[in-house]
Amino acid sequence: MPESILVIEDDPFIQELIREYLKAQGYEVETANDGAEGYQKFKNGNFNLVLLDVMLPNMDGYSVCKMIRQQSTTPIIILTALSEEKDQLHAFELEADDYLAKPFSFNVLVKRVEAVLRRAHPAQQSKDLVYDRLRLDCESYKVYLDETLIEMTLKEFTILAYLIENAGRTITREMILDRVWGYDFFGDHRLVDAHIKNIRKKIGVPYIQTIKGVGYLIEGKSG
Repeated sequence: MPESILVIEDDPFIQELIREYLKAQGYEVETANDGAEGYQKFKNGNFNLVLLDVMLPNMDGYSVCKMIRQQSTTPIIILTALSEEKDQLHAFELEADDYLAKPFSFNVLVKRVEAVLRRAHPAQQSKDLVYDRLRLDCESYKVYLDETLIEMTLKEFTILAYLIENAGRTITREMILDRVWGYDFFGDHRLVDAHIKNIRKKIGVPYIQTIKGVGYLIEGKSG
């Protein structure tokens, strides 16, 4: 069954181009012309991915992203003409999975879509990852603290798993970008910091240490 993508974009020309490019790759595509319509379609549908413009009528894309994240970990790629670093950081703080500034190559867009969907369905691993009070279920991609489920996005799960897999070893921001984004990413390393901030807030325990100017570390022993 083909994967389904919701495109929330108010520019009819760009919306149609995206729809045609994705359909040519075998995806099912649903479109919405403004934020409110897009959110309603998301609630009533079953989508594998959302492509979300920021500057939308009725409800801006950041608000839509926030509302989707309150109920779902469905991957979200932000599409926007806002290319300042602060705009990118804000998108990742809202737990978007990727960010693509306009104007963009539609071939690059398709590759980004493929990469995000591939990360959403990684090859299954046969065991859980355990660190002190944390348990990561590597088959269902769920995180538990003392058996209480913690909602995390795929990116957050992958970053946390990567740090636990390498407990006792400092992981640089470049290593995290390469492992989690999976392609050459030309962005500020503080995008990684924004994801780490979200993870720390969600788990509520001080397992992740900052190695100033380098990256992050989880201690080798969890005792």
